[in-house]
Amino acid sequence: MTLYESELVVHSREVVADGVLALTLRHPSGEPLPDWEPGAHIDVVLGPGLERQYSLCGDPADRASWRIAVLREPAGRGGSAHVHERLAPGDSVLVRGPRNHFRLEPAPRYRFVAGGIGITPVLPMLAAAEAAGADWTLLYGGRTRNSLAFIGELARYGDRVTLAPQDETGLLDLASVAVDAGDGTLVYCCGPGPLLDAVEARCPASVLRVERFRPTVQATGGDGEFEVELALSGRTLTVPAGVSVLDTVRAAGVEVLFSCAEGTCGTCETDVLEGTPDHRDSVLTDAEREAGETMLICVSRCRGKRLVLGL
Repeated sequence: MTLYESELVVHSREVVADGVLALTLRHPSGEPLPDWEPGAHIDVVLGPGLERQYSLCGDPADRASWRIAVLREPAGRGGSAHVHERLAPGDSVLVRGPRNHFRLEPAPRYRFVAGGIGITPVLPMLAAAEAAGADWTLLYGGRTRNSLAFIGELARYGDRVTLAPQDETGLLDLASVAVDAGDGTLVYCCGPGPLLDAVEARCPASVLRVERFRPTVQATGGDGEFEVELALSGRTLTVPAGVSVLDTVRAAGVEVLFSCAEGTCGTCETDVLEGTPDHRDSVLTDAEREAGETMLICVSRCRGKRLVLGL
């Protein structure tokens, strides 16, 4: 699949919570941007070796602009600092996407749970659920009330939204979400790892949809050597123990899109034509892993001796 790639211009920037900056991006000549659905994210290339993924949190019907929100992370790897300190209206950034591994599936009822910056992919989901006439609620937590982004926009939904700043209410009441997780209800959750782990411990996997910003440790079938056949070129490469498929194919001169290199963004998702992947990502659903039709080659390996990939 060919992804949209273009230089976009920062049209505006707005502080939407303590440490959270929202950017509106537009095409420099006013061209319409590609369609996207709630849950989608884009890759933003901030500089050499500085590429990050941000959820789209604006209105999917707005083809003139894309909105993202970035949390300033003092202990981060430099991406958020670059956005907060150096990106100003009129500046250009290279953008690719959108991609979506967190789609809003049709359901009569939704229970949304967001922690901190995890509100970004959820925000357009709320509008879509409302437009569809679904029964939905949002439980939104953060350290303090001032750290909760977009609460002005959320106010229009009234008591469907429960704001739960930790310094006022303590930990999120996840038991109330788990009680409703059945009878056609889907639970969507995005936020820090401990929150997602807690929700996963309370909700059946069949009704839960999560998006992680950090990788989880996946059970593996070993780290031995195996072969990958590149179907488009007929080449066969050996993937050594301790070396990723991604690094192996790139070392052989094969151009592959990638970004996070830790199995969380989905950029390097590749078709699997033969063989059984050893999935180690934090993106694919259980059903997608079971199907084995694609894999994230930055972290996943082979349950066997050979894979045939659509490269």
